[in-house]
Amino acid sequence: MPVKNLIPCVVLLLLCDFCRADNWPQWRGPRGDGTSEEKNIPVRWSETENVVWKAAIPGKGHSSPVVWGDRVFLTTCLEKEQKRVLLCLNRRDGRIVWQRTVLSAPLEPKHPLNSYASSTPSTDGHFVWVTFLNMPKFEVYCYDFDGQLVWQRSPGEFHSKHGFCSPPVLYKDTIILNGDQDAESYLVALDKATGEERWRTDRPNRVRSYCPPLIIDSAGRKQFVLAGSLCTASYDPDTGKQIWMVDGPTEQFVASMVSLPNIVFLTSGFPEYHVMAIRPDGMGNVTKTHVLWHEHCDASKAAYVPSPIAHAQYFFLVTDNGFGYCLDAKTGKRLWQHRLGDHHSASPVSAGGLLYFPDDDGTTYVVKGTDKFELVSRNKLAEGCRASPAISDGQIFIRTLTHLYCIGLPRSAVGRIGADGEKAFGATTKQR
Repeated sequence: MPVKNLIPCVVLLLLCDFCRADNWPQWRGPRGDGTSEEKNIPVRWSETENVVWKAAIPGKGHSSPVVWGDRVFLTTCLEKEQKRVLLCLNRRDGRIVWQRTVLSAPLEPKHPLNSYASSTPSTDGHFVWVTFLNMPKFEVYCYDFDGQLVWQRSPGEFHSKHGFCSPPVLYKDTIILNGDQDAESYLVALDKATGEERWRTDRPNRVRSYCPPLIIDSAGRKQFVLAGSLCTASYDPDTGKQIWMVDGPTEQFVASMVSLPNIVFLTSGFPEYHVMAIRPDGMGNVTKTHVLWHEHCDASKAAYVPSPIAHAQYFFLVTDNGFGYCLDAKTGKRLWQHRLGDHHSASPVSAGGLLYFPDDDGTTYVVKGTDKFELVSRNKLAEGCRASPAISDGQIFIRTLTHLYCIGLPRSAVGRIGADGEKAFGATTKQR
């Protein structure tokens, strides 16, 4: 074959990793577990290094950005005006394309570490779904990509002295929502296109928790698993019917669950701290038969707010007070421990064999996802961070207290990244 004919083939092979670039459509990404299958992700940045753009975000909120193609969606609250807002940003330059006031209503009571815009939106590339509390109603809104309201529906009331957070989880042609609260609790699935209720499941223990369901494939079936309401449970996402349940291990939960083949993992923290692994192939109450391992521990060994992450044959977590851990998935043995930041609220993400742990001060610790602790980099931004990052098409999106950062290379240049991701991202890009 002539050399000139080989060139397109070589270019195609070099770009093959980027053909698999993920959108980041919901809380914790395409699989709901914080993982990205992309490889050439930046590992070093600062206020001036590898910043594609930095956009000022009006108001306050702890929700994460979601990314689809050239759009970035984010929720916020203008507290003085008592307005909850949905923003659509241009992914290439951070410009706000449109801004919609979703809800104008009095601000609800909340925990000092919560916000009035904590629920991450979700999108399927056609619509965007957002949730807010209009006391006492749990409200769900659907917008199209032009910012037009398609439908609005309340699945019920929501009561919690710590505030609200229930991001919509995508499943087929529905969104699934968690209504665990200090009153009549429920799980509910709404039709994505119309908002009509598909199914509803009672949660009998009437205790507030804030855990989005995680969709998994296990034991030959689709399941969604979540902790909360004094239990850890699995349900059929097509019908809402409960499959299995484990008692406890504590009262209230914030962190989402994660999974590996034939194992689901949780970390919990009020009023007691636990880490636990469960085999998800049971039926009914499996407390005595399917708990693979369980550790009742203190606040320095389990997380309450930051969700864990699974990688290879390990589970990783960072505690609220900044201790990072690697645990063997099958045994729960702690393989390493290392102090990261002083306090962590955001949940970690992973890509290319690396783990990204943001702390409340705006520093992201990049760590190798192995059984030996190895810090790759420590990356400091100018202000604090409470929101979990998003990864899409070779870039990381980090929401700080007042800004949204796009970290990496300009999207038009992503295809020029070489095999050495760290070296490729070593050059400073112009901040816009």
